[in-house]
Order: sequence, then C-alpha cells, then structure tokens
Amino acid sequence: MALKAEHDLHKRRFGRNLGLGIVLAGFVALVFGLTVVKVSNGDSMEAFDHTARPGLTEGTGQ
Repeated sequence: MALKAEHDLHKRRFGRNLGLGIVLAGFVALVFGLTVVKVSNGDSMEAFDHTARPGLTEGTGQ
C-alpha cells in the first residue's frame, strides 16, 4: 500500500502540465532558432538608437 494515494485529478493535471511544458519548450526553441538565424545572417543589423545611420544616407547625395 502506498503511503500517499494519488488521485485521478493529479494524473490528469500531470498530463496537461507535461503537454504545456512541451509546447512552451518548442516555442522557446523556435524563438532561439530564429534569433540564431538572424544573428548569423548579419546583413543589415542596424538598431534604432537615435543616431544617423550611414546605411540609409549613403548614396543619396546628402
């Protein structure tokens, strides 16, 4: 006999929590993968930092 009986509610809740954990882990992996691809691409990664960006004004004659 078990010292602590597990109710059916706990089994169902564990299944839902496990499913939600897998979905969240997949979302984190997706965001991480997109971030790695964007950083490794590195073409035009200019942030908005309130300064003049030469990439936008270059070649416009200004």
